[in-house]
Amino acid sequence: MNKSIYILFSLLLFISCKKQQETNNEEINTNKNSKIEYAKGFDISYQEGYKVITLKNAWPGTEKVFKYALIEEATILDFPEQYDAIVTIPIKNIVVTSTTHIPSLEMLAVDQTLIGFPNLDYISSKKTRERINKGLIKELGKNEDINTESLIELSPDVVIGFAVDGNNKTFNTLKKTGIPVLYNGDWTETSPLGKAEWIKFFAAFYNKEALANKLFSEIKTAYLNAKKLALKAKNKPTVLSGAMYKDIWYLPQGKSWAAQFIADANGKYLWSDSKGTGSHSLNLESVLEKGEHAQFWIGPSYYTTMKQLKEAHAIYKQFDAFKNDQVYSFTHKVGDTGGLLYFELAPNRPDIILKDIIKILHPELLPNHNLYFFDQLK
Repeated sequence: MNKSIYILFSLLLFISCKKQQETNNEEINTNKNSKIEYAKGFDISYQEGYKVITLKNAWPGTEKVFKYALIEEATILDFPEQYDAIVTIPIKNIVVTSTTHIPSLEMLAVDQTLIGFPNLDYISSKKTRERINKGLIKELGKNEDINTESLIELSPDVVIGFAVDGNNKTFNTLKKTGIPVLYNGDWTETSPLGKAEWIKFFAAFYNKEALANKLFSEIKTAYLNAKKLALKAKNKPTVLSGAMYKDIWYLPQGKSWAAQFIADANGKYLWSDSKGTGSHSLNLESVLEKGEHAQFWIGPSYYTTMKQLKEAHAIYKQFDAFKNDQVYSFTHKVGDTGGLLYFELAPNRPDIILKDIIKILHPELLPNHNLYFFDQLK
């Protein structure tokens, strides 16, 4: 309705305002729901009184689809047997099993609900380490051999696990006790923004979708703006990655997460034509033939100094990137107990990684950016 109609038909003013209020409520409700844009491994649907998380790629190669129902208090769920787990939300406490889960909890301001984790030494976050030091997060052993008794004693509202093949006996034991166990497949994503979008997975358990949507939107915008900026570079530097382990050189395949960052930073990854999403295994001769004159070497395994590289294998000195001191690694950012910050936080902050890679390859484009995850080996 336009203003003249409002004036002429004043009796309709109340109805119009009511409709406007309903429209605003719809917009608010929409904002409270998460729409998945980039992640391939999960989706969320919203029903009256409950949500359904559909997990489509819990581990590589599986055809198993998991359905998890997240129900509000007092909701009666039709056909509960069709779900692999049912969780009452919002949850009050949680156990997670991968350090990649920690940043999502912190960004959503629900990290105080974390009560247990396997192998606490792997956690790098200073904020969460403070809670560990206060005894607020219980050590649960190792991921492949979780202390079941300790976990059952904690009685968390939910356990978020991950699997490489679906044969986790600990999780099967926990399910029999009535503790909901849900898989998280963030690690199977190959898109940088796809990994980051798993914050929406965790938000669903706390009814924090609006915050997750906002946070992810900011990360997405920052990432896409950085990618657009990289296109302004006047050249496309060549990039080598990986290192030797015994007699094999392992490096990222062309469709992998790591390779995508180099492409989006307007770099030329020399193995971008390989089709896989994981790790490429090559002999030394083939890597030397193709990568000897690469301008940059990003991600040389776990080496932290040029001296370590040189002592590990004499052949490394033959690469131009080594000769020109253009070797960069994420191994310097370490938590108080030895955990690598990159493995923990990087999946949630692809925008920072991309800016780091752009800074390395095209420093003139980001003169004010200081490397965060990566450092130049000395």
